[in-house]
Amino acid sequence: MHVAGVLDRVTRAAVSPVARAVEPRVREPRRRRLAVAVAVVVAVLLAQMAAAMVTAAVEQTPTIDEPVYVGTAKTYLQEHSLRFNPEHPPLGKLVIAAGLLFAHPRLAPGFAGDQGALGRRLLYESGNDPWQVMLWARLPVIVLTLLFGLVVFAFARELTGPVGGVAALALYAFSPDVIAHGSLATLDVPMAGFLLTSVWLLWRARRRPLRHLPLAGAALGAAVATKMSALPAVPVLMPLAVLSYAYARRTPGTGWRGTGRRGTARILARGVAGAVGMALVALAVVWAAYLAVDPRLRWTTPGHVPAVHGLRGLAVDLLPVPEPFRDGMRIQFGFENELWRGFLFGHQYHGSLWYYLPAALLVKTPLGMLALWAAGAVAMVAAPRLRPAAPYVLVPAAVLLAVAMNGARDLGVRYALFLPMFLAVAAAGLVTLRWRGALGVTAVLVACVAVSSLRAFPYYLPYANEAFGGPARTHRYLHDSNVDWGQDLGRLADRLRGRYRDERVWLVYKGSGVPSAYGIHAHDPRRVSPGRVHGLLVVSDSSVAGARGRLAALIEHSRPVDEVGHSLTVFRRA
Repeated sequence: MHVAGVLDRVTRAAVSPVARAVEPRVREPRRRRLAVAVAVVVAVLLAQMAAAMVTAAVEQTPTIDEPVYVGTAKTYLQEHSLRFNPEHPPLGKLVIAAGLLFAHPRLAPGFAGDQGALGRRLLYESGNDPWQVMLWARLPVIVLTLLFGLVVFAFARELTGPVGGVAALALYAFSPDVIAHGSLATLDVPMAGFLLTSVWLLWRARRRPLRHLPLAGAALGAAVATKMSALPAVPVLMPLAVLSYAYARRTPGTGWRGTGRRGTARILARGVAGAVGMALVALAVVWAAYLAVDPRLRWTTPGHVPAVHGLRGLAVDLLPVPEPFRDGMRIQFGFENELWRGFLFGHQYHGSLWYYLPAALLVKTPLGMLALWAAGAVAMVAAPRLRPAAPYVLVPAAVLLAVAMNGARDLGVRYALFLPMFLAVAAAGLVTLRWRGALGVTAVLVACVAVSSLRAFPYYLPYANEAFGGPARTHRYLHDSNVDWGQDLGRLADRLRGRYRDERVWLVYKGSGVPSAYGIHAHDPRRVSPGRVHGLLVVSDSSVAGARGRLAALIEHSRPVDEVGHSLTVFRRA
């Protein structure tokens, strides 16, 4: 036995150099095949997402917010003026303006109305084709949404490997909320995507801080320069910058034990300096966004800007940002002081509910995605390999969600679009668990998400998961941008031409579109006596739920016969 053992060890010792020399050549083709397979899957996922978003962009008429952003983007290009839509910084509208460069819409300069009237003037009163203008305005946001998908993939791959990266990208690419809002000329997806990019770059700064901290600052500045709701992320990302720098400068093998007190203090001081530098880069991006619109930064405070007092007012006054940004903050604080109307699970209310966003997300998120979010968050905290990433992935999402939950406006899950991005990365952690069924369970849940999302095509805006009856029943639980954002005028026009030609139409429509521009010749039933309202009565679902007085009586004595886009109900009145 002893001789045999010696011979075995000698044989292995003689063979091992040869095996070590051959092994890389054997593994290299496998790596190449895996890389090609992953690239193909990534391309397929992004292609289906692009197809879904372009389809939605082509079929949907302007939502309530879009004409304001598109009209403002046109004034940026034509007049270099910041006077419209000051409550939002300009970067997101500059992205939209990139599409308008190809559409060449006409707009007489010097428009004197408000920003809502500006959007109507551009789309419907200046001889432009509203379908063409809106498609070109939406395309840059679609491209940006696809690029953020690559960020999700890269972030998750660095944490969990290529399989986890593909799983995270699949959750992102099939997210009905991301598809719905990524296909619109709005600001929610760009802001959330820039924030995720900043966090990913902060994670990468753990290896090369001098390269990635400035890039993280630029991405953070892009988020703030797109939408002010990104501001609460700043005090979260600053400590993460210090953490990344400190990790990068630790002593290999011994960690902090090899640096000593003075060395530790020096590293932390430099980390703080790096975080300050990141913040300065972010601030420079905010200034650059305003100067890109108007290099002379001409600005006169509008008369409707409210005064802000107390700590909020002090914060506004002390921030080293352009004056239009400060006035935009004052307008946003004014919005928070207003009493808004909400709708949740069939009940209308005034004010806001702290649990509105979690409840809305429960309705609007695929069931498999909810399960993967929860499992991924637990895995990220529990698994030693993933635990260092938890402050980067989970903490910013939690803080932003807490701030959004305390907002005054219960208007839709679009205020929490960062969650499908950050938690897709967290969900990838499930594949790293030392559990035999982890990979299979992840694959099954991702497939369930894909099926649920594809079944909703092309009605992603009113999506609800199967537990709540799907998109056709979402209006029973939620309203506004969750369901009925004015997107279905075009579909209504097609339905009226196809099924109800030559019938009298009465319309109560919630949106910014002009029905006559799409061939809908209808009258408002609330402006005449109920006895004169006969034929078809078409009502936006949000208006159905909030109906009072004359409209409620009209609906009560009408018979529902059809629905359009899961956002408009067609009634018949004898």
